[in-house]
Amino acid sequence: MRMFGLVGLLLALVIAGVVAKKQMASVAAPALPSVPGAAAPASGEAPADERTQARQVQQQVKEALDAAAQARKMPDDN
Repeated sequence: MRMFGLVGLLLALVIAGVVAKKQMASVAAPALPSVPGAAAPASGEAPADERTQARQVQQQVKEALDAAAQARKMPDDN
């Protein structure tokens, strides 16, 4: 009985490995990651470098958090 369990476990592991390998091989990384709310560069414009993109994303996240905090402010109970 244990042998069937071990064989089944190994078979499942092999299948998962093959599927993961195919998935990783078929996924192509996009040149610019898509960020909701971010403006797409113009067709003739050169893509921004990674640091500039990281700063833009950080700024957008900060603005979104600030807006959410402002919307959730509760009146004082005093």
